[in-house]
Amino acid sequence: MIGPEGEQLGVVGIRRAIDLAVENELDLVEISPTAKPPVCRIMDFSKYKYDQEKKERRIKKNQHVVHLKQIRLKPHIGEGDYQVKLRQIIGFLEKKDKVKVNMFYRGREMMHQELGREILERVLKDTAMYGTPEKAPAMEGKVLYVVLIPTAVKMLKERNENDAEIENE
Repeated sequence: MIGPEGEQLGVVGIRRAIDLAVENELDLVEISPTAKPPVCRIMDFSKYKYDQEKKERRIKKNQHVVHLKQIRLKPHIGEGDYQVKLRQIIGFLEKKDKVKVNMFYRGREMMHQELGREILERVLKDTAMYGTPEKAPAMEGKVLYVVLIPTAVKMLKERNENDAEIENE
């Protein structure tokens, strides 16, 4: 048995354990029922349960579900349109979402795939600070695509900061 202050009380009979819990106005909680003999602890169970729920809420608040966002480009994109798409990609990467950049070719544009590759390379260069390609650009049918993932350095730094906050509380 473990006392209310965390001290070892040794092997105690069930009647004596219940009496000790009542004396301290706390609960007798069975911690390890499979041990020989079973291990019990005198504690405020409602406070323990509240602390556990609070810890779970804090962990859940710091979680982020990664979504895959898609951006469509064409080989003959204008500069203004390119800048708008670039801002969208950077915004998604800053929110820690993956971004799939699709370069669509229509008809005779397939004859000049290098134009699309140049634009995709420019996107990769312009977003290098925010994200890295998961793998090299790949062609699938009439679509050249690349998947960008948020930069790992920033994510690791933020994860370490979140872990430090949880440990401090």
